[in-house]
Amino acid sequence: MPDLPAGPPAPPIPLTELLAREELGLRSIAGPAEAELLWVHTSEMADPYPYLLGGELLLSAGVLLTDPDTYVSRLVEAGAAALGFGVRPVHETVPAELIAACDRYGLPLIEVPPETPFTAIARAVWRLMAEARMRELRRVTRAQQALATAAARTDPVPAVLHQLAAQLDGRAALLTADGEELHAAGRAPAPDVRAALTRLARVVAPVVRPAPASATDTLGTTHLAAYALGGGQGLVLTLATKRREAGDHTIAGVAVVLLSLLAAPHQGVDAAGRSAALVRLLLGADPAGVAPLLGGAQLWTVVHARRDGGPVDPLTAGALGAALGSALVDAGRGRDAVRVLVPGGDRITPQPGWTLGASAPAAITALDVADAQAGRALGHAEATRTPLAHHRTDTGCGLAALIPQEAAEAHARALLAPLTETLAETLRCWLSLHGSWDRTATALQVHRNTVRQRIARCGVLLETDLDDMDVRTELWLALRQE
Repeated sequence: MPDLPAGPPAPPIPLTELLAREELGLRSIAGPAEAELLWVHTSEMADPYPYLLGGELLLSAGVLLTDPDTYVSRLVEAGAAALGFGVRPVHETVPAELIAACDRYGLPLIEVPPETPFTAIARAVWRLMAEARMRELRRVTRAQQALATAAARTDPVPAVLHQLAAQLDGRAALLTADGEELHAAGRAPAPDVRAALTRLARVVAPVVRPAPASATDTLGTTHLAAYALGGGQGLVLTLATKRREAGDHTIAGVAVVLLSLLAAPHQGVDAAGRSAALVRLLLGADPAGVAPLLGGAQLWTVVHARRDGGPVDPLTAGALGAALGSALVDAGRGRDAVRVLVPGGDRITPQPGWTLGASAPAAITALDVADAQAGRALGHAEATRTPLAHHRTDTGCGLAALIPQEAAEAHARALLAPLTETLAETLRCWLSLHGSWDRTATALQVHRNTVRQRIARCGVLLETDLDDMDVRTELWLALRQE
């Protein structure tokens, strides 16, 4: 996981801001008026090239200026940002040959009046840099707070990416090492930008050894960046922005730390796929064959879940599994319910942002029954708009307890024999929701007219009046034996 820098570096100062300082009396007389200054340097050497780092505003009175063309070409070669030329006492005016050379090579040339000391210019640049750094620190601090707030939401990974894209005014996406996009925020990039981001992600992908923690590139006017997430999840954060400010790397670093922490409790993408396959196997395989895979847990609770207002991916499903205390998670497909196998018989608790249905605790020999119970409980929760519904296990008390179990089960089989499994499940759901067509349709995820047709068919096959409360009561008791 990358270390967070203490703060953003001092951003470059636009030359126009320095020229706007009226007390300095500076005047642009050649070359472009726009440049970015990283620092100030004073030199009277005939060739200061060996002592320049690039990005300087070089101040000189032209003491040893003999060949303006060579002098300017060497400054440009060294990467100087601009030349400030002080008139008097050496030169009464800026030499015409120097003006022509700066225009020819595209180097900004600033005339410094005799009453303005070079130290005053340096002091002004440092003051502008301090002000810019303070502005950048405030921006980074606001961004850090916004990202931390997003990380506390019920959908933290998408929320952090959305906030990051907003703070950097660009595109933020979470990719696997293979380039699969798990989450993204911001305007979708052009195909060539997307392809470039995928290539950049492979550069920092943890599967590549050795791999850098980050990488940057440009494509036209678009700035690209990729950051490897910590935790061995094989995930990469990619960014595409129209500009690159001094504090952007710090903001991205905060997002990388948060996303790494958010992904750490989850399984890697490959592991999530294996876990999903294992869950599907466990819920449909021979109990004797899967018992060794489940360790020593005697009871298991099956949970079906749907995320409120959004699709589900392996990371989001993994977060739910971590919250419920299980790594056995099947994220499903599209609007399919997420299925989680939770060891033990403890009561499941509601989870923010999810609607849950929980089975009764079951032994491994009854996981298929528990899976059906969890599905019905989820349907009931969605129909009644409650965050969590448990399968009811009170068949052994009340009036039902007065009937011998074997006799009750035999009567139920005989009474419900004419019904198919689909019709019986529809009748069970309809009765549990007090005959509500709309709630039953919601619970079963079918149209309300389909519910009406199925219930009508049940009435015909059972040769009874389903509006009769006595009939409903008898059928409900029979269905509870199933």
